[in-house]
Amino acid sequence: MRTLRPLLALLGLALAACHDRAPPTPHADTPPAEAPAPRTFNEATLGLTLPVPSGMTLRRDFQRSYLDAGAWQTFAGENSQGRPLGALVMDGSNKITAGELRVSESDAAEALAHCEDIPASAAPDSTSIEKLDGVAFQHFRAGDAAMSHYLKVDGYRAVRAGHCVAIDLLVYGTRPEVYDPPATPPFTENQAWSALHAALGGLHWTH
Repeated sequence: MRTLRPLLALLGLALAACHDRAPPTPHADTPPAEAPAPRTFNEATLGLTLPVPSGMTLRRDFQRSYLDAGAWQTFAGENSQGRPLGALVMDGSNKITAGELRVSESDAAEALAHCEDIPASAAPDSTSIEKLDGVAFQHFRAGDAAMSHYLKVDGYRAVRAGHCVAIDLLVYGTRPEVYDPPATPPFTENQAWSALHAALGGLHWTH
């Protein structure tokens, strides 16, 4: 019995030391975990929400198309002022074929005055009034092409909450046949339009 008491005391000291020991510090070279990509695009000023569907990625810039030069809205005039809000870009988009849904706005006087103007490149008989979650938008289809590059647009324009709201569905890229051998696009134009219109169907106004 006298022999066990010192052993038990030593065991108690060992357990206490283990308990007080600080947890191991992560290795300095271990990269921090990346935050998950947002799955809903929200713009509180406009009261607009748009879920990010599977197969699309939310971006905050428009610097991808050769023909539109990253303008705040497609076919914006040279002095037109506005700002990109977000773009839902189809996964797999590349220089051959790309698809994205862009949302932008402007409260500049000129942009508001000409918000619902139809661009000169709009296809004949392509204009109509379309409602997006109950809000009427001027709708048009238009396109552009140069140096084997092409751009096709389904555009929507409306004044809401004191802002010109521009929503553009774009399919753009380079004609596959100019490559040798011809390039294989990541998806067809029809697949792109179907995905973009399905994404637009999720738009909701909160006020």
